[in-house]
Amino acid sequence: MELKPSGHVDTFARDHLPPPDQWPELLFELPALRYPDRLNCGAELLDCSMERFGPDRPAFRDGSGQVWSYGELRGRVDRIAHVLTSDLGVVPGNRVLLRGPTTPWLAACWLAVMKAGAVAVTVLAAQRPLELAGICEAALVRHALCDIRTVNDLVKADVPGLRIATYGGDGPDDLTVRCAAHPGEYPAVATSADDVALIAFTSGTTGRPKGCMHFHRDVLAIADTFSEHVLAPRPNDLFAGSPPLGFTFGLGGLVVFPLRAGASALLLEQAGPRQLLSAVAEHRVSVLFTAPTAYRAMLDQLDAHDISSLRRCVSAGENLPAATWKAWHERTGLRLINGIGATELLHIFISAADEAIRPGTTGVPVPGFHARVLGADGSPVPDGQPGLLAVRGPTGCRYLADQRQREYVRDGWNLTGDTYAREPDGWFRYVARADDMIISAGYNIAGPEVEEALLRHPDVLEAAVVGRPDEHRGQIVVAYVVLREGTRRDEQAVTALREFVKSEIAPYKCPREIRFLDALPRTPTGKLQRFRLRDLEAEDGRAGPASQLE
Repeated sequence: MELKPSGHVDTFARDHLPPPDQWPELLFELPALRYPDRLNCGAELLDCSMERFGPDRPAFRDGSGQVWSYGELRGRVDRIAHVLTSDLGVVPGNRVLLRGPTTPWLAACWLAVMKAGAVAVTVLAAQRPLELAGICEAALVRHALCDIRTVNDLVKADVPGLRIATYGGDGPDDLTVRCAAHPGEYPAVATSADDVALIAFTSGTTGRPKGCMHFHRDVLAIADTFSEHVLAPRPNDLFAGSPPLGFTFGLGGLVVFPLRAGASALLLEQAGPRQLLSAVAEHRVSVLFTAPTAYRAMLDQLDAHDISSLRRCVSAGENLPAATWKAWHERTGLRLINGIGATELLHIFISAADEAIRPGTTGVPVPGFHARVLGADGSPVPDGQPGLLAVRGPTGCRYLADQRQREYVRDGWNLTGDTYAREPDGWFRYVARADDMIISAGYNIAGPEVEEALLRHPDVLEAAVVGRPDEHRGQIVVAYVVLREGTRRDEQAVTALREFVKSEIAPYKCPREIRFLDALPRTPTGKLQRFRLRDLEAEDGRAGPASQLE
């Protein structure tokens, strides 16, 4: 497709888009997705929402009870934008790295980067100097806004020419102090709808992180598809969740979706299961975003918290086991909204809500998206047969100067790396990540199916299944399990779990070995790192069931 004239002075991002013939086919079937040529998503999310809903409505709040209204938020955002352009010399198209825990100030910095026409590169507070240096090199980052509490690792990254402005301190150069010298109004840069607004780096669970470039219209598209048609937020909703803003699941759920709806968000620095439950009860959260593991962990603590304010609970980041869905529904009466998304497509593209939800399936394509299941030859497979999930819609994969673009996009479709099966009536059922299928003695065994069987046992908190190379069978199934505190972790427990699994699924799928861990390895965004379990298998294939993962 032909790009609209850019509003960027620094054209690095546009210059490093993949060639047009490597793009996915983009669809704008919904009327709401036909955006004007000139579009600034920061102005749309903040200025336009304030005009529609009023400046006095709450926009962001933090765990201490501090509340920023829409008017106060816009004043701070516009002052930050002035600092960026007047003090720091940022011009439209420059990449600005954002780093810090989830706070209203971090969200305000992101909005200011949008309004200034720059490109946000939001990273995780947990990322270390080597990772930060790699991201800055890939995106040619020369400016950064950083919470003063997390600046040390960014300084240690020793990025050539990087100009860092910190916030949250009291020095004369602190961003919050500089803001006071600037007016509270900033006219948003007239960026193109096709200008890059953000570069989101993948979590690196499968190798070197990839930079995914998304346009200003893409940011609004995720709100005008999944949020509008599936989540259906209300202006009086209060959003909260665990994913950080450096993870597109969190950026959408905690900034884009609430602002687009005129709602508000509770931004928590610490958002583990216990903190989430306390926050829901204290602040009366109505919309919650977190991962399946967190919902399962919260089940044991529900009785101590009043969560009656909740009306929407979204689960994504990894597959939602049917057992977790049913347990949550039985305890709360709430129907978890399952969804699959990808950094490459920015947010969720298959989901379902309310009475349409079917436990054990992900759902149907979100309005605006299409999906199909393909065989190895790229042709659609019959309904019910597993294959590779392919998706297209208003957003899609555009890697930053990365040869892996050809692997992710084929014939106009985004291949997400997930194995799915499509039911005859159009529902999509998750089978496994494409690299998580285990072939043992000629049988195809989906690791998540075995995990779900293990999770139905009352003593199991978490489970992860991988294949171990085996001379006779090709692979054998090995399960890593986290048990409830106080539960025995011995050979008797292994035997009991194996017998339980055999009663739940076909015996040939039962793990040949079960190993107990204190915790499963996860990324800072909560995604399971199966590659670490596979590495452990390669290092010590004969370890006993009480082995620990350091």
